[in-house]
Amino acid sequence: MQVTTDVFAPPAPVTQRGPAAGRPGQSPRDARRRRIVLRLISLLVLYALWEISARVTRNPTFIPAPSAVWHQLVVTSTTHDGVRGYSGHLLIEHLGVSLRRILIGSAIGVAGGLVLGVVMGTVGWIRVVVEPVVTFVRALPPLAYFSLFIIWFGIDETPKLWLLSIAALPPVAVATAAAVYSAPTGLVEAAQALGAGRWQTIRDVVLPNALPEIFTGIRLAVGIAYSSVVAAETINGVPGIGGLIRDAQRYSQTDVVVLGLFAIGLSGLLIDALLRTAETRLIPWRGRS
Repeated sequence: MQVTTDVFAPPAPVTQRGPAAGRPGQSPRDARRRRIVLRLISLLVLYALWEISARVTRNPTFIPAPSAVWHQLVVTSTTHDGVRGYSGHLLIEHLGVSLRRILIGSAIGVAGGLVLGVVMGTVGWIRVVVEPVVTFVRALPPLAYFSLFIIWFGIDETPKLWLLSIAALPPVAVATAAAVYSAPTGLVEAAQALGAGRWQTIRDVVLPNALPEIFTGIRLAVGIAYSSVVAAETINGVPGIGGLIRDAQRYSQTDVVVLGLFAIGLSGLLIDALLRTAETRLIPWRGRS
């Protein structure tokens, strides 16, 4: 009996196993439909638990009913009996002001974190000096230094933007520094052998290789800035979604507080989805060998 072995046969294709892969034999369209159905079911379950909890407690100050939160959504989004929204501003205006603050603060923090991270990842003595400072700031809760910013800059927009910027900077700086520092030595040496200078190597080789980790740091930074917006708007924060929540909390308007939390959470999901889309477009090779 003759046994033949095809040495030059191409290797079997590797099946992608990730969030978009689904189960074996399942098409991407079916997998997407299945995820949508599961998410709808989970939302219905959460809604049922919320409704049951509200009916059992019978205390709208503790757990407001979904219908009460919906009513506040209508009230804060319209003008009724001469009263416009909440504190003279519609809900969309409160959210828009907060999103503008988050956008500006995150942009400043991300830009500063990128520059600082590249410098930390390429210059050893700067990394040794600056890394403990960045770690120290990252460990501080936002309210810990917000009071200091109020003393320095007053109660207008400046301390809020400083707070969000400082909150967003450390995650990007740490992620960028780690990614730049761990760049493949072979690629760097190959670029230098071809005549590339130090900063040209960083721009054309190191940074593209570090983009996946940098985007992870950016997503974390935006999330931290968003979670800090309530703290940033505790002082003179109306209009603003954090100021709306803080003001409603003072008057025990739990339904308005819950509405504000939903506004923050849903807009946060949208922002994260946009960042993930940008990541997929700019880094199509991520997750592939």
